[in-house]
Formats: sequence, structure tokens, C-alpha cells
Amino acid sequence: MANGRSDDGIVRLRAWVQRYDWGRCGADSQVARLLALNSGVEVDPKAPYAELWMGTHESGPSFVMGSGVVLAEEEKGVTLKEWIGKNPNVLGNKVLGKWGCDLPFLFKVLSVAKALSIQAHPDKELAKELFKLQPHLYKDDNHKPEMALAITEFKALCGFISLEELKDVFHDVPEIVELIGTAEANRVVNIHKQDGEEKVKSVLRSTFTQLMSANEEMTAKAISKLKSRLQLESKMRRLTDKEQLVLLLEKQYPGDIGVISAFFLNYVQLKPGEALYLGANEPHAYLSGECIECMATSDNVVRAGLTPKHRDIQTLCSMLTYKQGYPEILKGFPLSPYITRYLPPFDEFEVDRCILPRGATTVFPAIPAPSIFLVLVGDGTLHIGSSKDVVTEGDVLFAPANTEITISTSSELQLYRAGVNSRFLHTL
Repeated sequence: MANGRSDDGIVRLRAWVQRYDWGRCGADSQVARLLALNSGVEVDPKAPYAELWMGTHESGPSFVMGSGVVLAEEEKGVTLKEWIGKNPNVLGNKVLGKWGCDLPFLFKVLSVAKALSIQAHPDKELAKELFKLQPHLYKDDNHKPEMALAITEFKALCGFISLEELKDVFHDVPEIVELIGTAEANRVVNIHKQDGEEKVKSVLRSTFTQLMSANEEMTAKAISKLKSRLQLESKMRRLTDKEQLVLLLEKQYPGDIGVISAFFLNYVQLKPGEALYLGANEPHAYLSGECIECMATSDNVVRAGLTPKHRDIQTLCSMLTYKQGYPEILKGFPLSPYITRYLPPFDEFEVDRCILPRGATTVFPAIPAPSIFLVLVGDGTLHIGSSKDVVTEGDVLFAPANTEITISTSSELQLYRAGVNSRFLHTL
């Protein structure tokens, strides 16, 4: 395979790693394992390996690899984006027409040891404004809808709890009332669904903004009281899952307003094979576990809690939709006996999960858009036309538009495919 491209058009990629401090360390990290297999990089057992990036975003570009060549991590080659720029036909006409000469999706693996920040991603209009005003903080002008597909049990905070649940929180967590004041708390307690969705959202916006804006001294005092109370109550009753989570978050981020604001958000626990999707302006925080993630090509994050990084509380609180209720969990639908598809309501991406048992064969049909494949476990043989190629765990492959791929295995193979949303491709 010369210059990273085989005769059949498949391109092998060297993925990029992000070593954020919330990542799992060394051998405990799926990201570290895949990185070592993909790029020949020696893993530091004490260093965090948080995210493996596969795509064209400039904050973590993939590089085209030569066959059998192990590239040093710092060695520079041709990026996937540069290669696509010279070969735009690999995207297909529909992708070129909508998004220009770039991949519209970014594919990742996440290995989460401790909570990520309470955050949201801006819509396109806000992303353009933030990029223009603060390009050092907001790296591009695109929106970032995303989907997390659990590899292991995966925990997250996502979206606001219902109005009735929120009223229970105000009854059961007096420390929140102390932080925001009785008058603000009473606005929540006394509002009803019959008052109308916009009124409810307005009250939630006001209350959440007041909580997130509390000064550090008051916040630290409230969290200390909360911790003491829960530790005492744990001797007399079993704490709720949310209460146990809040105590864990307090250990990870002592005195952080994100600890107490977790009571406002849904606590989601995904089983392997379940997925969660997030639109623009929805609050969330990934907490623990490992997942496949796919999103529009962007790295825009507005943070407000559970982080040592820059916080933009006013932007976050003003941008949120304040929708309430438990998020939709995707379990995928079968494309074939071995392939499950996860189809979020966003044009930019979808994900296929393929679990191929020993001796089995499956086909990924030709589609008018590109795909990226990641081999997570095992090895197999890729058949494209009359050619074939061996793939093994850690391999990352770019498949141009209109490429039919047949995969067989003599062991067991688990792989994931990211591509453009098929609903978009099939609309006229």
C-alpha cells in the first residue's frame, strides 16, 4: 500500500491522542491500547489517555500511513484533510455540495476516569459569534451535536430533570435553597406545568443561573454542609444513586459548583451497546466509562463546572434550551445479523457497530459518502473488489464514497464505522 493508499482506495490512518487529565491512565485506558496498536507509540503507564481522534479537525488531525510503516508520534506526514483536499472525489458529490472539501464528522474513542466538565456545545449561530470574539477559546465556527455509544458501562449527566423531580430536589437538598435564596426556590416550588412551557423554562433559567453564579465561599460552605449531612445520613439509610454520585464528584472536584448543580441534571447509566445523543445547547457531563463518540467536526465547548479550565458561566446559562425530561436512549436497529446502526437526528453522522463471530462474513454496501472504520477487537480480512487486506485491532481505515466492503474473520472481530447520516444521503 504505497503512500497509505491501497489499490482499492482504502486509506490507513494514524489517529491522534488527547491526554486530558480526566482520561484513564496507561493500561487501564482503551485509548492507550488502541493508540499503541495503531501508531506503535509506547504507552506511559502513569499518563492519562483520554481521547483517540479520527478525522480532519485541526486540533487533532489523522495522518495517512504507509503500509507497514510505524510513524513516530511527533513525525509529520500528510494529514487526512490535506489528502482529501487533493482527492475531493472521495467525499462524493452530496457531501461536497453540503460541507465542501472536508469530512463533516469527527470519530473518537473516550476513556473516562473522572468527570468531564459540565458543558454544552453552541449551535451554528453562537459558534460563529464565539469564534469571532474569542478564537483562542473557541477553535472553530461549527456546531457540535454528538453521540456517545457505550463500550463499557458508561455514566453521564445529561439534560435537566423534570419539574416534579426538581421540586423534590428543593425539598430534599436544603443546601441548594441556602445558595439561591428562599424567594428563588419558591418560584420553582410554586410553578406548575399548566403555567406553560416558556414560563417554566424562564424560572429554570433564572434558578440555574443563580446557582451557577454563586460565589466561591458560599459554594464551598454549602458543599461542605451537604457532604457532612450525606455522610451522616448514609449510616441510617442507603443514599440514592444521585447522592452517591455527588459525594464522588466532591472528591474529584472539591468545592466546585458542578458538584451541587448535578442535582439539576439527569443521571444516565448506559449499558454496552446503548447510545446517548446530544443536540446543541444541552447541558451534560460524561462521568466514567469508555465509549465510541461521533460528532460534527468541531471542538467547541462552553464550560461552567467540574473543571479547572476556563469557565464561561454566563454564556452557558444563557445558551441552554432548558428542555426538561429524561433523554432518549438509542439501542440501535439491525442492518444485518451482525451490524447495528445508531442514527441520531443530525445530518453529519451515524455509527454502525459490527460484532462478527468466528467464521462469519458481512458486507458494508457502497454508499455515496465516505466512512471511517475502527477495529476495536480481533482481526479479519477486508475484501474490496478483487483485492483483500488483513485488518487487526487498532487499525483505522478511511473508505471513500461508493466503496463496497466485505469483511470476514477466522477469530472474532468487533469494529465500528462512522459515516454521514443515511437519512441525509437518501433525501432528494
